[in-house]
Amino acid sequence: MYIGIDLGTSELKALLLDEQHRVLATAGEPLVVQRPQALWSEQDPQAWWQALDAVMLKLRAAEPAAMARVQGMGLSGQMHGAVLLDARQQVLRPCVLWNDGRSADQCARLSVALPALSQITGNLAMPGFTAPKLLWVQDNEPDVFARTRLVLLPKDWLRLQLTGEAVSEMSDAAGTLWLDTGRRDWSDAALKACGMDRSQMPRLVEGSAPSATLHTQLAQRWDMPAGVVVAGGAGDNAASAVGMGLVDEGQGFVSLGTSGVIFVSGRAFRPNPAQALHAFCHALPQRWHQMSVMLSAASAITWAARQLGFANEAELLQSASTLGPEQRAQAPLFAPYLSGERSPHNNAHACASWTGLRAAHERADLAYAVAEGVALGLRDGWLSFGPHTGAHSLSLVGGGSRSAWWAQLISSALHMPLTLHQDSAHGAALGAARLGWLACGADEHSVCLGSPVLQTLEPASDALGLMEERHTRFAAVYPALHPN
Repeated sequence: MYIGIDLGTSELKALLLDEQHRVLATAGEPLVVQRPQALWSEQDPQAWWQALDAVMLKLRAAEPAAMARVQGMGLSGQMHGAVLLDARQQVLRPCVLWNDGRSADQCARLSVALPALSQITGNLAMPGFTAPKLLWVQDNEPDVFARTRLVLLPKDWLRLQLTGEAVSEMSDAAGTLWLDTGRRDWSDAALKACGMDRSQMPRLVEGSAPSATLHTQLAQRWDMPAGVVVAGGAGDNAASAVGMGLVDEGQGFVSLGTSGVIFVSGRAFRPNPAQALHAFCHALPQRWHQMSVMLSAASAITWAARQLGFANEAELLQSASTLGPEQRAQAPLFAPYLSGERSPHNNAHACASWTGLRAAHERADLAYAVAEGVALGLRDGWLSFGPHTGAHSLSLVGGGSRSAWWAQLISSALHMPLTLHQDSAHGAALGAARLGWLACGADEHSVCLGSPVLQTLEPASDALGLMEERHTRFAAVYPALHPN
């Protein structure tokens, strides 16, 4: 038996997996984000630990016999967060999260201080990454910065509580801007540019390798055997890819969660920072991936449903789907930058907008514009990959994938077939469990299996011309509203 734990932004999830690839039990606990000021996004790490203990007790109650046979665990989590610890490994301040936008000025300073940053890390300096957050702390909370002896990513702080060991792995570490991503090692130059050094970093392992073993007292509390291996694990997107078996060249997915992600696996390190495309290590040895990220995807639908008076997201998408081709052609355009944007604009201050509004437009037109705006924003990111991804189709995952109509719209926007898979909702937690399995000595080819395909959506041939024309207009909105 193997346990996968996924520390998300809004929920901590866990699942129990057996060697026949059956998910025996799942459990979840909600989490809350604090936003004390504009652009800020924080969480208290102690809330993560309380949630983890709660889900483990739920698994114990649901499957006591299976819990007694657990051999390995894996951790997945939201990337880029900065948990700052003092010399006694006590948390110094709330964790600054991936979607925090306060450190734009520090990004500019870091890029000047280390011109080779993007070549070393494969990524542009963006407020979401960990390194600029530490520069912000240095500038605004110098006492906290001076007392910081260890910086951990969110899931790795959970590992510290589980095992007593400060360890990270390649996929999550690549999102800090401190990793030499091609070499899969910390970059002394990147750390020095932030006034830091290796002594403040956890040791590194591959995601499928053992990192430590579970504390005996926790094993007893959760009725698990002694010596449970805790794998390196992965950042949430790399873990989702492992959960779907997307680990080889050209395999990838579109994720419609709070953010929107396009992820493609590869056998080589292929940075493209000029397009704000991310190049990270994958969770398996000698594998990398490219990734575009838009900060508001399904969350834009949630926001619009609330503002437009729909009962929920499904009702908004149903209303949007009623528009015919002529109405779609005349609909307003929506720029989906509710939380700024990463790929391809790298602008934490980017703002959302409806443009092209007329008196004849109704609520359904605005709803359609939002759904389409997310699709066109994903297309912006997809075009950043260039023509050589090797991808012939992409899997579709995340809460937004539940709408077949929206999935079809996104397929047409990307000009790419999208496949829906069985058990895709388990994504990152399932991938974490599989990494725990691999850390116990299992073979990749028997563990990282593809999920059964439920449906394949092809781009709608009669919509491609309209989507091209709409995207041309959409692409002109950002530079018009953000000329600098």
